[in-house]
Amino acid sequence: MRVATNKKRVLVPHTMAKAGFEVLGSRDDVEAVPFPNGAPPKEFNVLLRRDGDVHGAILGLTRFGDEECAGANGLQVVARIGVGYDTVDVPALTRHRVPLMIAGTSNSPSVAEQAMHFMMALAKRGAYMHGMVQTGKWREGMTDLPVDLIGKTVLVIGFGRIGTRTSKRCQAMEMNVLVYDPFLPAESVRAAGYEPVADLDAAVPRADFVTIHCPKTPETVGMFGTQRLARMKKTAYLVNTARGGIIDEAALHAALTGGVIAGAGLDVFDMEPTSPDNPLLRLANVISAPHMAGVTKESIERMAAQAALNVLSVFDGKPIRENVVNPEALG
Repeated sequence: MRVATNKKRVLVPHTMAKAGFEVLGSRDDVEAVPFPNGAPPKEFNVLLRRDGDVHGAILGLTRFGDEECAGANGLQVVARIGVGYDTVDVPALTRHRVPLMIAGTSNSPSVAEQAMHFMMALAKRGAYMHGMVQTGKWREGMTDLPVDLIGKTVLVIGFGRIGTRTSKRCQAMEMNVLVYDPFLPAESVRAAGYEPVADLDAAVPRADFVTIHCPKTPETVGMFGTQRLARMKKTAYLVNTARGGIIDEAALHAALTGGVIAGAGLDVFDMEPTSPDNPLLRLANVISAPHMAGVTKESIERMAAQAALNVLSVFDGKPIRENVVNPEALG
């Protein structure tokens, strides 16, 4: 039987980076209770109900909704180690008046760097050139030369935490930066030094690179399908480090095999993990990653620390509001 305590109990995934445990451990009034990351819902719900109140939950891949809210007596806050929250039922948390908090800008530089990596690897034909050297072909039969980023036009879709950082990096590469974000006033984009575009279909044909940094919503699902892909330059590259489903994968495959666009860099897929039989993975003009854009040695420490700080801010009655997904839950 657990001894009664006045400490705030916070369930945390056992895989959380050291920095998160250190932040929680700095407080005498908080107890971190590790649980297996990715635990089945039944097992996780048993943990929520066992040993008394649970005042906070820090989540990795664990799903959280009505049942979990009801099972966690004393719950004050849920925090994600990251910025996505596909596995969290936000309306359910709001009904229970529990704020959901995300890691702010902790992994934004990492995702922006991955977007740049994809653009550069595609432009410079990195995988193909590596293969030439590995197979002893050197420059034999090479007719499709690499291209420069300098002077090229990039269309950044979404001008939030990641889109702003990607734009800054593209500008440093001396690229012309177009920004499409229907939720921001054009003047704010212009003030940052970029060209705002209001008509996505009119902007797509201008771009040599298109990089996606918007959320996955009913409005953005299938944003790049057959018709919009057909508007792109035949020499253009499409990069997605946001969420699977924003690009129609069947339409993308057809565009890549039919010479409609030059190539794609994909960190995300419709179904994850994607099947090794996904036809996109067989194409020489596609480079991919296993949804790791925001996961680096440095970012996992930043995200863990921020998740812990988010929880403590609620305990202290001073929630970090810019990291709250559902501010209405704060009352």
